[in-house]
This record gives sequence, C-alpha cells and structure tokens, in this order.
Amino acid sequence: MARAFIGLGGNLGDAQQTLEAAIARLANHPELALTGRSAFYRTAPWGVLDQPDFVNAVVSVDTALPPHALLDVLLETERAFGRVRDGARWGPRTLDLDLLLHGAAVVHDERLDIPHPRMAQRAFVLLPLADIDATLDIPGQGRVAELLETLDTQGCERLS
Repeated sequence: MARAFIGLGGNLGDAQQTLEAAIARLANHPELALTGRSAFYRTAPWGVLDQPDFVNAVVSVDTALPPHALLDVLLETERAFGRVRDGARWGPRTLDLDLLLHGAAVVHDERLDIPHPRMAQRAFVLLPLADIDATLDIPGQGRVAELLETLDTQGCERLS
C-alpha cells in the first residue's frame, strides 16, 4: 500500500463543482482510499496567461495500484469529465489530474515523472499540499513547508 498525492485543477465551466465531483469519483474508486483533501484555491493561470483563473486542490489516497496503473485511473477520470489532451500545454481545461507523489517511488519515463518535476516551483500545488501535510518530504526537493517559504503565493486565494 502506498500513499499517493494527486493535484487537481480546472478553469472551464464550474471548476469547483467539477473538482468536487472528481474527488467523489476518486473516493469511490474500489482501489483508492481517500485519506486527505485540501481546501480549494483560486489561482492565476500559469504558462498561458490569457485564460480564466484556475481552481486547484490536492487529495491524498492510499492505494495498492502501482504508479502507472494509478496514472491510468487519473487519465480515465479526466476523460470522464470532458478533458481532451490535444498536446497543448498550460491551456484551459475542464479537469487536470497530476500524480504528484506515489509513496517513495521515483519514476521518470515517457508517460510519468514522479515526484512531479515542477511541483516545488508551484504555489498552486504546494499550498493545497501543505493543507494535507506541510512536513511531507518531496524526494530530491525538500519539505513542503520549506519549499513554500521560497515562493510568491500572492496569486493564490484560499476559497471557503
């Protein structure tokens, strides 16, 4: 059994409602046990700036699925919510699910990079991750709370 952390985001339609529904779907998956969830955060777009703000969150799950099988669950969940992966990066989307961490696994291949290679640079990942476990050590990057201290979080607003 491994503890995995999943980043959620979206900025098309009612993004907060979509994230709630995606979390419920993951929580009801027979091979996942939801162990934690963050608050929602409204965040300015990253990469492509001419688009609506995002809503972001992080959940933690316990699972016996290996990393690539969990990635397949996440991609299927995205498709169920209308996500089309067309190769464009950082653009608007109904739902984005990123496998941030999977236990102590380190995977770097054509399908998957964990720990997520840019999470230490993104307040929209670290703020919600800190809601779940600020002391979490990201292999090769550092503790969540310490990494968060190095970032500008002004573009991130905690939603009630």
